[in-house]
Amino acid sequence: MRILLANPRGFCAGVNMAIEALDETIRRFGTEIFVYHEIVHNKYVVDQFTRQGVKFVNSLQEVPTGSILLYSAHGVAPQIRDIARERRLKTIDATCPLVTKVHIEAIKFAQEGYKIVLIGHEGHDEVLGTMGEAPENIILVETPEDVDRLEIAADVKLAYLTQTTLSVEEAGRVIKRLRERFPNIATPPKEDICYATTNRQEAVSALAPQADVVIVLGSQNSSNSRRLAEIAASLNKPAYLIDGVHELKAEWFHAAQTVLVTAGASAPEVVVQECLDYLVEHYGATVELAVIREEHVSFPIPRELRLLEQTT
Repeated sequence: MRILLANPRGFCAGVNMAIEALDETIRRFGTEIFVYHEIVHNKYVVDQFTRQGVKFVNSLQEVPTGSILLYSAHGVAPQIRDIARERRLKTIDATCPLVTKVHIEAIKFAQEGYKIVLIGHEGHDEVLGTMGEAPENIILVETPEDVDRLEIAADVKLAYLTQTTLSVEEAGRVIKRLRERFPNIATPPKEDICYATTNRQEAVSALAPQADVVIVLGSQNSSNSRRLAEIAASLNKPAYLIDGVHELKAEWFHAAQTVLVTAGASAPEVVVQECLDYLVEHYGATVELAVIREEHVSFPIPRELRLLEQTT
């Protein structure tokens, strides 16, 4: 068996920053810490922190007054920040800067009187946070068919934004339909889909044609990980999205000579390595690093923690 190990894969700069922020918060304050939603959408990461005593919550009513609270990498709506202030929570904002960029664009477009079409997946943490910035001004769409159903007067100023973790091709189809229906629609100053999402999709698109099977490390609630498996499947390759080595099944590899292994932007390298070790041990596989693009992006830890560094 030959393993093509995709590069880039795994943690992006935003995920790295969020996990470093939580690690640093634990180091400074102990494990009596709360996180609003999962810090990143990955079961392995969340379970690791849960075992340390960190509590992940979906409502701030679960957080005792005065506690330490981290906002996840996916961002939060202003209403959540208001509730946190009312409960006198000590907040640390681990929102990915690329998500923050979309929030700022939403605020700016709304202030300028635009109706905003947000392309994204209903219920996703990032979408909830972005829509919360201007709930009266934002309409959510997911497909070109959703665009066809929009009822917007011709004189309405219109702009679009996108969730950062969408499939580039998927978003492109929706944007194409928006431009066909609304030729004067305003666009974000820069592409909203993040560099890491784009790069990991590019790698799968380039490498999957060489593979008999594609293994994507990532959790089912990870939007960018799901997109990687979907891209491989669209290329007529058997593609499996798994959390770790315990989910591998022997029948996937009976006739597989080449296996592509990659990981979503919230999947840690340890789960990738465990899968590689399994395939090497059980199938005598050789691992070939397939570099499609280099990444050198990094983000600093949240301002709140940097300020603490300056005072200690």
